[in-house]
Amino acid sequence: MPSVLKISERVEKAVAEGQPVVALESSIIARDIPRPRNLQAAHDFESLLTDAGVVPATIAVVDGVPTVGLNEDELERLALADEFVKVSSRDLAVAVGRKACGATTVAATVTLAALAGIRIFVTGGLGGVSRASLDAFDESADLVTLSRTRVTVVCAGVKSILDIAATLERLETLNVPVIGYRTSQFPAFYLSDSGFGLDWRVDSVDEIATIMQAGDQLGTRTALIVANPVPLDKQLDPDVHDRLLIQAMQAADEAGLHGKAVSPFVLDYFQRESEGRSLQVNLDLSVNNVALAAELAIAWAERESHG
Repeated sequence: MPSVLKISERVEKAVAEGQPVVALESSIIARDIPRPRNLQAAHDFESLLTDAGVVPATIAVVDGVPTVGLNEDELERLALADEFVKVSSRDLAVAVGRKACGATTVAATVTLAALAGIRIFVTGGLGGVSRASLDAFDESADLVTLSRTRVTVVCAGVKSILDIAATLERLETLNVPVIGYRTSQFPAFYLSDSGFGLDWRVDSVDEIATIMQAGDQLGTRTALIVANPVPLDKQLDPDVHDRLLIQAMQAADEAGLHGKAVSPFVLDYFQRESEGRSLQVNLDLSVNNVALAAELAIAWAERESHG
């Protein structure tokens, strides 16, 4: 493992011994969930894993040190301090060189997780291709990073504010497989069904572990995306969602926002205008994803222990 990484003793021991481990991103804690609820959410996510017998590994860059498995002080600092900037995979070397504090995105987190030997990663939703890409091309670094990083990603699809059709096409072009967990429809973060179908469906974590193992045997170098929809009774009301999306995109256009500035604006608009309902959906789908990641990590550890 690269010496530039700081890996907690608990995580390092678990990886070395083949125990189940799940990596978690830090951007959702530092930037996506308001204080002080974000710190409670961070504790909830880690506790869900720990209670299931899985070692949590929240990842961030702390004072220029890529850290895999934040301790309590680091987790609290991440949630409550203003010093953590959003760091993607391209920013890692700069953050290290500048001794910065960085809340890692999906791209940065999977990069560091893979370096630490962690195979399972959980997040809320992936980045993708912007709806405005025809005017000013904007595509998340998540997609290219997943095309060259061997991790399994449990997520609730991509955010509905993105161009989902274009995102799925890019994933296909990049050879990144997407499978639906107990669904044949690709989820859209706040919504259980984006309206776009998937080629592959699985109904158990054992099936996912078998696919992971087959990928290793074939020398696959890309990530495996497991699309896990938010439960239907916990999704945002589709009519409310569609109305807010139209309004938010119009407001962003009127504000002259383009490129990567659009997504945080629209997400904030959703949270404000839905009176916090979108935030609750975000938390619910994240918990749902963490629970599935825990089951998968256990199944994968058992499979690895048997060769």
